[in-house]
Parts: sequence; structure tokens; C-alpha cells
Amino acid sequence: MKENQRCPIVFSVVLNFLYGSLCPVFLHKSRNNLILMRSIPFIFIFFIASSAFSQTFNLKESIQRGKELYTLECQSCHMSEGEGISGVYPPVAKTDYLKQPTPFLINIILKGQSGEIIVNGATYNTPMPAQDYLTDEKVSDILNYIRNSWTNKGAAITPAQVKTQREKNKTE
Repeated sequence: MKENQRCPIVFSVVLNFLYGSLCPVFLHKSRNNLILMRSIPFIFIFFIASSAFSQTFNLKESIQRGKELYTLECQSCHMSEGEGISGVYPPVAKTDYLKQPTPFLINIILKGQSGEIIVNGATYNTPMPAQDYLTDEKVSDILNYIRNSWTNKGAAITPAQVKTQREKNKTE
């Protein structure tokens, strides 16, 4: 049984324990205590459920997935070590260009890029096609891999950030 399949069972046991075992102890005190005690299991379940089902972002796992995706989606232009092809495809390794704001970087993948850019002092003018077919998680993983490989250091970009940017792009 997977861990997420056990959650409803755990919640059921906890609810039965709290509601069945603890509530009767307070029944004789007052009506307010009864209402309070009957509410506690639901409040407890709400907080436990929200923390149990919220997924925390794991940058290390994202980078690992991103490495595989980079090989499939990016390596043919930017090369296996991120060095690019001088004058044609810009490097993604050891680059100042990745210091751009997060929404800008997300949009490079979602919308593509055309026009002249300068990366590490060299000029590039080869268009990059949009890759908006990639899921939010895949975009996040690729960017996390690129931003944390080949001496690059960057903060995590989450799928939620990609989703937000994708939605913002729809209204522009």
C-alpha cells in the first residue's frame, strides 16, 4: 500500500479516537465544551490533511529529473556540457544570462526567444522555439538543472511559479 493510500485510514482512526474517546469525557461539563470538543477532530483533520497532502518541493529531485529532460529537450543545441555552439547557440553553462529574473527565464522556455542577445559578452541571434508543450514541472526541472549545474548557482524555480507565469502569459 502506498503512503498516500494510508492517509485516509490514519485520518479515520484519529477521528474515531478523538471523537469517540475524548468527546464523552467532556459531555457533562457544558454545552460550549461539547461544541468545542466536537469541533476539535475536524480542526485537527484539516491541519493534518493540509500538511500531509501538500507536497514540499525537493530541489535535488528536480535537478535529477531536469538532467534527463535537458538531454532530451536542450542538449542538441546547447550541448552536453551546456557550452553551446559559439556564435550560433548560447551557452547555458557558466553564464551570466541565467541571472535574469525568474519570470524572464521561464518565458524563454514557454515563449521561446528571438532577436539578438548577449551572453557572456558574445552576441547570438539564433531563434529558440517555444516549448510550451512541456508541463510546469518539466519547465521547472529543466531550469533547476541548468541553474544548478556547471558552476551555475540559482534559486529553485517551482512548478507553481511556472504555472503562475503561464497563466499570466495568457492574459497578456
